[in-house]
Amino acid sequence: MATAKKAAAKKPAAKKKPAAKKAPAKKTAAAKKPAAKKVAAKKPAAKKAVAKKAPAKKAAAKKAPAKKVKTARKPNAAFMKPLTPSAALAAVIGSKPLPRTDVTKKIWDYIKKHKLQDSVNKRNINADDALKAVFNGKKTVSMFEMTKLISGHLK
Repeated sequence: MATAKKAAAKKPAAKKKPAAKKAPAKKTAAAKKPAAKKVAAKKPAAKKAVAKKAPAKKAAAKKAPAKKVKTARKPNAAFMKPLTPSAALAAVIGSKPLPRTDVTKKIWDYIKKHKLQDSVNKRNINADDALKAVFNGKKTVSMFEMTKLISGHLK
């Protein structure tokens, strides 16, 4: 009897009515152009990962990569080549030949010792009488222009 009640409780499925058709939209300037069909990029089918068993001989042949030993950096020979300063530059840093790096250090030591760096714009150097000769008579020079002007006084 329990099965009879269940069968009676079920009702036949209602038939669906077809959807109402929409009225055609007015054509505008953009709608007059044929629409470009977009082709969806096909995704490659997912491949199942198959675990391959390598023979024991091949696994034993592989070695761990050797670690590189860090060595001390070698300075560039052109940078470290001693250059002779001109007479104007020798008045500021001394007359013996020095590499470019040491020349720049000595110039900055001179600038800081005599407080020649501009207090408002730290990139500018206010030249005193000794530096005016090195800076080709300019009163104020930017630190980037300074290295260019100094290189003209080195041989």
